[in-house]
Amino acid sequence: MPDLRTLLWTILLLGVTTCHTKGQQGPSPFQYIQGALVRGDTSAKELALVFTGDEYANGGMHIAQLLERQGVKGSFFLTGKFYRNPDFQAVLNTLVAGGHYLGAHSDQHLLYCDWEKRDSLLVTRDEFTEDLKYNYKAMHAFGIETGDAPLFLPPYEWYNDTISAWTASMGLQLINYTHGTLSHADYTVPGTSGYRSSQKIYGSILEYETGHNSGLNGFILLSHIGTAPERSDKFYLRLEDLINSLQAKGYQFLRIDELLHRAL
Repeated sequence: MPDLRTLLWTILLLGVTTCHTKGQQGPSPFQYIQGALVRGDTSAKELALVFTGDEYANGGMHIAQLLERQGVKGSFFLTGKFYRNPDFQAVLNTLVAGGHYLGAHSDQHLLYCDWEKRDSLLVTRDEFTEDLKYNYKAMHAFGIETGDAPLFLPPYEWYNDTISAWTASMGLQLINYTHGTLSHADYTVPGTSGYRSSQKIYGSILEYETGHNSGLNGFILLSHIGTAPERSDKFYLRLEDLINSLQAKGYQFLRIDELLHRAL
């Protein structure tokens, strides 16, 4: 994943908008960027732990077990390649049995638009649609119907308003992580310019929580179910400490569909 994403955070934050929630008058407490839901209700001390996956699942069992101990439901957005990988079946079955949210993340982990020219698409509508349908087809093998998982998190967490519109035309809602912390940088590896240690990532989350009036309210906190072997400093080994710390501050962890249900 290109390090250029890191340089785009500030620009992305400028695009945050609010919309009307269905059946509600006045501004919504939910936030959107280019048509994607990126944050839940900022007035409630609730957040969702979201994990994406494609090539790696080395944190899967650890994450599933710690969520079970904590009584927390997570949300997992995985590619079709992930769902079909024979090495990942035990992890997937454990997540399904645990009642976690399992969703789509593109079948082949496509890059939808140019990193520098966001409005320049790299896929056609037919390519986008066919790829996403194959992702959902792979999910059906685990008893997950399309209607069970209407939230879609784009590959590379990179998209534009056209992708949001195409997603909506399929009866789905595009979502993305809430910007402001480094949680999503847990895939970075030592020796690269974008590398962020787990301590740096952990600290960025707590710093954001204390440095903003709304804290982590409504946050979609994204990290990865697995990372490259070159990264031995696995952030998922810090997750239980993070959960304990935030619960002590009064936060409740919800599945992503529960966090965003009033916006759907």
